[in-house]
Amino acid sequence: MFRNSETLPPPWEDLFGPLRHGSVDDLVVVGQSGQSIDARIATSTGHSHYINGQAGLAHLHRLRALVDAVVIGVGTAIADDPQLTVRRVAGPSPARVILDPNGRLLPTARALANDGIRRLVVTATGTPTRLPAGVEVVPIAADHGQLAPTAIIAALAESGFRRMLIEGGAHTVSRFLAAHCLDRLHILIAPIILGDGRASLTLPPIDRVDEAIRAPMHAHTLDGDGGGDVLLDCDLRAHRLPIGRAKMST
Repeated sequence: MFRNSETLPPPWEDLFGPLRHGSVDDLVVVGQSGQSIDARIATSTGHSHYINGQAGLAHLHRLRALVDAVVIGVGTAIADDPQLTVRRVAGPSPARVILDPNGRLLPTARALANDGIRRLVVTATGTPTRLPAGVEVVPIAADHGQLAPTAIIAALAESGFRRMLIEGGAHTVSRFLAAHCLDRLHILIAPIILGDGRASLTLPPIDRVDEAIRAPMHAHTLDGDGGGDVLLDCDLRAHRLPIGRAKMST
């Protein structure tokens, strides 16, 4: 993990410098979505490996290496069974967090493997779980079977995490975005058009364009050859609700 006072060489400072510290409170929460040009994360049959290229996957692993915890929903854990480790770049693997309000997660999930990294399952209070030894259970009061993103972030902050990556799936990232819990959103756009399939973000409808979330953004071509993934780094700090310890004036 980079030090707060360290200036990174180009292009890394532009990409990752904003993750160094929070501006709303003492937390930094970044969402990540990989998609096609037409904003699809999978085909209509659910096939998604791999929409993004090698440079996009390496970027995702760099994000993992720079945060304290990576968060996914139980649907992604079941469908994709990801390891959530850092393998494509140098750096430490973050703690792995799975949101499982109803106790659906199997104990054989690869993200629960005992490799010395913290493993946490966030679930609704009172929900029975079947988890391997050493997995931390974080109970949260549910609202109609759902865990509020603000409550999730607050609970993870209480567990000692300051930089968090909301990696997926699309439903999970959308809920954190709609709840104004994200400081930044990294959208990796692959140079393909699927035509149909699962949308990358699904948000509550609005009536007018002037009600839309306005997010300043920078575009980066990740591999520099003009044919790779494009990263949109979207700044959502103006919309983020305070969740952690408030920043103190000096």
